[in-house]
Amino acid sequence: MKKISKKSRKVTSATGRQGGDLKITPLFDRVLIEVSLTDSQMSAGGIIIPETATKEKPEQGKVIAVGEGRVTDNGDIIPPVVKKGDMVIFSKYGPDEIKINDKEYLIVNESQILAILN
Repeated sequence: MKKISKKSRKVTSATGRQGGDLKITPLFDRVLIEVSLTDSQMSAGGIIIPETATKEKPEQGKVIAVGEGRVTDNGDIIPPVVKKGDMVIFSKYGPDEIKINDKEYLIVNESQILAILN
């Protein structure tokens, strides 16, 4: 474990698909996730069904950016297990929804991530 310092923090930042920065960096043990469409959100013919019609919240996505880790009471940092690019399964009801450049993302605490898909 390392001690947290007030100097620069090295964090995996997010970049957009067009190559531009999303200009967002999760803090501490938070993770930015791009939601993946599930089978229940897509018809057999490939038509995307709106979330309001399915009433199911997403549970799977791709990690876009990761904070530097959880800070303990004595100031040590426990590094995150997940990394940028991981496909993860997360708790349905814990994420905070945000919108950046007309695209929806979720920010979750690492403890809300249930598994990494291989």
